[in-house]
Amino acid sequence: MIRVASWTAWTTLGCASLLALLLAVSLGSATEGPFEVWRGLLVEQDPLAQVLIMELRLPRALAAFCTGAALALAGLLMQVLLRNPLADPYVLGVSGGAAVAALGGLLLGVSGLWLHLAAAGGAIAVTWLVFVLAGSRASSERLLLTGVVVASACGAGIGMMLAVADAQPARGMLFWLMGEVGDPALPWLLGALLLVVAPVLVAAGRGLDVLARGTLQAAALGLSVRAARNSTFLLASLLTAAAVTQSGTIGFIGLVTPHLMRQWVGNAHRSLVLASLLAGGTLLTLADLLARTLFAPRQLPVGAVTALLGVPAFLYLLARRTPR
Repeated sequence: MIRVASWTAWTTLGCASLLALLLAVSLGSATEGPFEVWRGLLVEQDPLAQVLIMELRLPRALAAFCTGAALALAGLLMQVLLRNPLADPYVLGVSGGAAVAALGGLLLGVSGLWLHLAAAGGAIAVTWLVFVLAGSRASSERLLLTGVVVASACGAGIGMMLAVADAQPARGMLFWLMGEVGDPALPWLLGALLLVVAPVLVAAGRGLDVLARGTLQAAALGLSVRAARNSTFLLASLLTAAAVTQSGTIGFIGLVTPHLMRQWVGNAHRSLVLASLLAGGTLLTLADLLARTLFAPRQLPVGAVTALLGVPAFLYLLARRTPR
């Protein structure tokens, strides 16, 4: 893939993001076409068009964009820490830990901010568990394998909770687990978190560049490795937890997006952070648009759409890293 200048990539991705949001707001399962909907909103001030766009489509589009951006940033941080393009919150079990805690909270009747805090605790606990089980000096491959095992354990826990739950709540939780942004509970909370985290990561871009070279080289260059690793773990876990509680467990956005942007804009993380944020948000917005329009009026779980797109990309990355 051809690498381009950072400003060119940001301009292209910014335009693509706006186009994706515009399409997500304009298209849907309603019988009215996009021109009729916008005419009803801007010219005729139709109450139905206002509800359709301002209360249904726009919040959902923003929730999808923020979720994709958060997952892409979390995947980028995981790949920096493990120095492995196959790392992402879904594969390492961080998403599973957040989902286990969130489902447990739902079964106990927890909601709102407490549900987000429970998911954050689950994500941080799984991250800590993976690194403890793998060992403090484990290779990236060992950490990746440990994460896959822990993710399987989280999947078993989720299955047990679904088995003991009542039929109607279990069906809703299952659909949510497969990825669902149709009911954005707290989209502004995730957006506010991105507005805080993204500038911090851009400012810390040089530190991420050094950390990506390995702990020994980072320490030799004067970086406080322990503090950098701990803060990166914490930010990745918080982003994952916020994304999971917002839209369920959506895989492969955190895996594919940073890898593609790294090939496009290079390895400088000041450029990668913004590029991954915009690309992740755009990809998930378009995936959600496909999920709700492909078989309209039926809606697919957006996690199923991202999996169909992400599995071939994951196998391609795995084949490139596997010696023949």
